[in-house]
Formats: sequence, C-alpha cells, structure tokens
Amino acid sequence: MASMSDKNPNSSLVKRVNKLLESRPENDKDTLEALKELSTFFTENTLNNRRNLRSKIEKKSLAINEEFLSAFREVKSTLDDIHRDVLGMNNSIQSMTSRLQTTKTQTLSLIDRTMKLQNESRKLSMQHEVAKAFIRTFELSRHEISILHGQTREEPIAEEFFTVINRLQTIHSSCRILMQSGYQTLGLDVMQRMTLLQEAALERLYRWTQNQCRHIEHDQFAPLLIKGMCKLQDRPVLFKYIIDEYCTARRAVIVGAFIDALTLGSNTGGTPNPIEMRADDPTRYVGDMLAWLHQAIPVEKENILTLLKACDKTDVSDQVKHALGNITEGLCHPLKSRIEHILDVEAPATVLYSVMSLIRYYLAILSDIIPDSVLVNTLSELLELSERSFNARLQKETRTALGDRAEPPGQDLVPAASVSRLLGLLSDVLSVALIVTGEDREKDIQRIVSCIIDPLLQEVDETATRLPAVDMAVYLLNCLHQIHSTLSLYEYMDQRLERLQAQSDAQIDTLTSELASSLVANLNLGPIYTILQGREHGPLSAIPGMDPVSVKEFTNKLESFLLMSDAFLLPQISLLQNSNHRSTALKRSFQVIGAIYKQLYDACHDPKNQYQNPGGLFVRTPEDLLDKLVSQ
Repeated sequence: MASMSDKNPNSSLVKRVNKLLESRPENDKDTLEALKELSTFFTENTLNNRRNLRSKIEKKSLAINEEFLSAFREVKSTLDDIHRDVLGMNNSIQSMTSRLQTTKTQTLSLIDRTMKLQNESRKLSMQHEVAKAFIRTFELSRHEISILHGQTREEPIAEEFFTVINRLQTIHSSCRILMQSGYQTLGLDVMQRMTLLQEAALERLYRWTQNQCRHIEHDQFAPLLIKGMCKLQDRPVLFKYIIDEYCTARRAVIVGAFIDALTLGSNTGGTPNPIEMRADDPTRYVGDMLAWLHQAIPVEKENILTLLKACDKTDVSDQVKHALGNITEGLCHPLKSRIEHILDVEAPATVLYSVMSLIRYYLAILSDIIPDSVLVNTLSELLELSERSFNARLQKETRTALGDRAEPPGQDLVPAASVSRLLGLLSDVLSVALIVTGEDREKDIQRIVSCIIDPLLQEVDETATRLPAVDMAVYLLNCLHQIHSTLSLYEYMDQRLERLQAQSDAQIDTLTSELASSLVANLNLGPIYTILQGREHGPLSAIPGMDPVSVKEFTNKLESFLLMSDAFLLPQISLLQNSNHRSTALKRSFQVIGAIYKQLYDACHDPKNQYQNPGGLFVRTPEDLLDKLVSQ
C-alpha cells in the first residue's frame, strides 16, 4: 500500500502541504520579511482583497521591477559612463603604456648613452688631470719663463732664477724617462723645447756671471755667483770663459798688490814697509818677495775653491791649478827682473846660496799648489840661474883664496894661509847650507865641499911635492888634519873623511918609514940588522959588528935613547899638529926598533951563536923595551 500511495500524484502535493503545515513561519526570516511587506498593502483580509491579492502582488512586483529597472537604467547609464570613462582611461593607459614603453626604450638608450658619456667624462677628467699634471711636470709657467728670460739684459739674477733652472733641468732629465716609457716623440719635443729654454737661460747666466767676475770684491763671493758657477760647469766652454774672466780680473788685482807691497808696503800682507827698502840685503829682499807670494797665492786658491765649492769635486782640482797658474802669471815679470838683478850683482857665495835656497824652498811649496804653471817655470829658471851664479861665485872665491901661485909652507910646516882661507870659506857656506832643509841639502853640501876641497887638496899636493919626503909627509898630515877637523863638523862627510883618513894613513906610513930609518941610523942598528937578515954561516959572536962589545955599545946607546928620545928623533916630528899622528908615527917606528931588538935579543941568547954572557949584554927584555918605548 505504501508503494501505491507513492505512485499517487497528489502525494507530492500532500508532502508539500504537510511540509508547509509543519513549518513554523516565525522561524523563517524570509517568510517574516514577506509577510511584513505584505502587511503594507494588504490591510483588510477580505474576499475581494484575497482574490485581488495575486494581481496586487504582481502589480507590486511589476512596480518594484519597474523601479528596479529604472534604478538599473540609471545604474546602466552610470556604468556606461563609467565604461566610457574606463575605456577612455584604458585608451589613455594604453597610450601612456605605449609612450612609457617608447620612453623606456628611449630611456635605456639615454641611460646607456649617459653612462657612456659619464665614462667618457670621467676619462676626459682623468685625461684633464693627467694633462694638468703633465703640464705641471713638463712645462714651465709664463711666470717661470719670464724669470728665465728677465725683463732686460742687465736685470740681475735672483734666487728664483736658480729654482726655475733647477726645475728646467729636472724636466729635461724626466724626458728620458718619458722616452723610455714609449713616448719618444713627445719626449723629444719636450726635451727640445726645454733645451732651447735652458740654452737661453745659461746664456743669460753666463753674461751675468761674467759681469760679476769682472767686478768681484776681494774675498767676497755672493751665494748666487757660486750657484751660477755650478750651473755653468755643464758647459765647459762657457765655464772656461768665466774662469778666464775671473783670472784676468784677479791677475790685475794681485799684480797691483805685489807692486804696492814692493813700493808702498802693505798692512795686510805682513810687510808694512816697502819690500824694496831692503834691496841692499839680497837674502831678505828675495825672501820677503817670495814670502809675499807664499801668503798671497793660498789666499787666491781659497778664493777659487770658494767660487767653485758647489761644482763637481773631480773637476775642481784641475780648474783650480789652471786658474792659479793664470792668476799668478802676471807676477813673473816683476819677480824675475828683480831676482835676476840680485844674481847679476857681485854678491858673496853665502848670499847667493841663501838666495838659491830660498828660491828652491818656495819653488817646492808652490809646485804643490800650482804645478806646471808659468810662475813655477819662472822660479825653476831662476833656480837654475841662481845655481849657476852660486857655482861661478864659489869657484871664483875659491880661486881667489888659493891665489895665483901656491904658497910654500914655512919652517913650521903648518898649512898655508890659503888652506885656512878656503876652510873658512867652506865653513861660511856650509853654515848657511846647514840651515836649509830639503831633499837637495846633502847634494848641495857634497857639491860645495867638492868645489872647495878638491882644488884645496890639489894645491896642497902640488905644494908638498916640492918638499923633502919627511917635510912633505908632515905638511900633508897637518893640512889633512886641518881639513879633516873642519869636515868632521858637518854631516854627509863620511866618505870624504874616509878618503882623508886613507891619505893621512899613507903619509903616516911614509913618515913612519923615514923615522924608523932615522932611528936605525942614529942607533947604529943598520949593520946589526943587515947581519941578522943575512944567512952567514957560523956563530954571530964571531962576526965583526956582532961581537959582544958591539952589542953592548948598541944597548948602551939604546938606553941613552930611552933617556933622551927627542935627541934621536927627526925634528919634523914635533911639527905635527895632530898628537895622534905624532904618537902613531912614533909607535910604529918604535915597533920597528923593538922588532929588531927582539931579533937581536933572541939571537944573542941562542947557544949556537956562542955568546958567553948574553944576559949581561942586555939591560931589558924585548917586552920591557917595547913597554918603555910605548910609554915615551
């Protein structure tokens, strides 16, 4: 039955009615709202109203729809306006988007170009800075160029000039680095431009320095002048011209000062009185002139060293020597003429030697300061002239002291007066020579001694040859003793003293031989000595002259000789001036007598000679006799 009811068409309606009946309106908000709305126009619940409810509802619904339509028409109109506005905005946006895209494209290009321009600007800025730095490094400003050129030719040079020229030289040196870095063309251009500026600046500096040297004050050197000489050192020709200009100015000054010192005197040169006031004293006259040079030349040397103190030290020494030689050249003529006049005058040898020594002394000093200069060559010539004059004068005085003819000795056999005169001359000259110091001192002394002693010995020998042997030996010994005594006072005489001693020994030998012969003769030893030297057979006592009586006579005479030896000696022995010579000759001759006596004594005591009482024949033994003779 259930299934059948389900198939009933009214069942669904029933369900709906049931559902409606079962539903509670107060819980349905929509229903409540509908009823509330219905109450607004369904005021009376009548049949007619219920019948017309549907149409009223439909009319109400239509009115509402119309209102809604009207409202939507306005909305649509508004939406259409909005749509149009939106379309306009869309078009505007599309246009703006298009333009923005175009602008964006253009902006990207602009940004890219801007970045390129910025990079190029930075590059140009950097190049600008590099260019400015290059200009600062490799170019001179107008102000600097104006400082180099000066306003006029006579405008003095200031400290700024050297600052600019130093900068110019720095730029010139930097160009080499520039060329080594690969900028040969630029480096050459800059170097050429700097070279032209440098040459012009150095030309101006040369003119200014030359003018300064012409009017330079004595011992006054401006620091700028010293700097100028340093800068000009790189230009040897200009540098030499400046030095020559300075030397010319200083030569005139120093020659004037020398002439003033000679004729007027000088309070600054150490000679307040004129030097020529002492012309009558050649030694002091020449010494004062040379001393003045010795004081003035080092001052000039210091001046030149000050002038060149900023220059390269390796080149300065030669420049200084050349400059000093140039400056002192003007002193040669006044100095040479005066010294030649002194040497031409008949002055003593001692004076000429003093002059020669002074010239030699100052020549050695000045040769170290200004070697190979005209002044040194002049002094060398004056030294040679003074040596010739001294030698000639010494030879002349030696000949004068010797005399035209050799003086014979007197009875006392003392040296002739010429010997004393020559030895006096020698002492005078050597007294001057000993004061002199230097390498030539020994050579001078040897030459002086040879010049005087050799002729003296020759004259003594010539004089002695005219005398008997004993007188000749005594005279020569006296002369040699006097010469030896004089020479022994001086140094460097060892070899000559040895030769004199050898000559004396030879004469002592001669004198000893003569004295021994005289003693043998005076003591009658001749026959005895002859018999003793012979080789006769038989005993000596049987030979005439060797008999005991003869031997006794000899020993008695020998005793007399021992008591009064002077009576048996040669008288010339007492004329010997040297006691050593006398004692040596006597000792040697006594030794001869003693040797013969010993030989006789031994022969007499020899049994084969058959002397009966040999001890009674002799008073003394040979040793006692020799001691006695030596003690004489």
